[in-house]
Amino acid sequence: MITNEILYLAQEGNAVTAITDFVQDWPNMWPSLWLGTMDTVYMVWWATVFSVLFGLPLGVLLVATDKGGLIPAPTARAVLSAIVNIGRSLPFIVLMVAVLTLTRFLVGTTLGPTAAIVPLSIGAIPFFARLVETALREVDRGVVEAAHAMGTRKFTIVGKVLLPEAMPGLIAGLVMTVVTLISYSAMAGAIGGGGLGDLAIREGYQRFNDHYLWATVILLVVIVQVAQSLGDLLVRRLSRR
Repeated sequence: MITNEILYLAQEGNAVTAITDFVQDWPNMWPSLWLGTMDTVYMVWWATVFSVLFGLPLGVLLVATDKGGLIPAPTARAVLSAIVNIGRSLPFIVLMVAVLTLTRFLVGTTLGPTAAIVPLSIGAIPFFARLVETALREVDRGVVEAAHAMGTRKFTIVGKVLLPEAMPGLIAGLVMTVVTLISYSAMAGAIGGGGLGDLAIREGYQRFNDHYLWATVILLVVIVQVAQSLGDLLVRRLSRR
């Protein structure tokens, strides 16, 4: 019994010492952590922009070209759906390696945060497109049919009816995409993509520095929580309208 208590106290003391050392080392790590955080935000921001620019129209086309859609085109829809499915089926770490040539062609290098934006965007576009499709399918068909019966043009129906009605679902899908991109950006560090993932691998794993590993995990969790909280707040406000 006494031995167990001594062992427990020793373990507790080790934990306190580890936390104390981590807190004391934080100021030394912070410059690198700040740069890593900014690189992560930079990658996620631009990948999100490209995901919306390409994923939103793709999701709209998946709904519009479906049977009973605004512009039924089964063949086109099947091709688009196949492309989206292929994009979603590739593990991100494999996708990063597969598009290295394309990345070098577009940005001139395969290293750094800017280069990582290419595979991040390619991986997120089909993901967001499916979420857009799901959100648009939840819109009451009666509203769309009423607008169509009034002679509203198809593009106007998309811009004035479908997208506004599906806005809470679209925002929720966007938040999910951002959270996924944060996870992807950490994996991008495995091939020199920069950001917190690169810092965790280079300083934490390769140099056996647990403090960097803990710090990057904490910062990634904070970034995800901030993004999720802001997105949930926006969704609630839109849902009340």
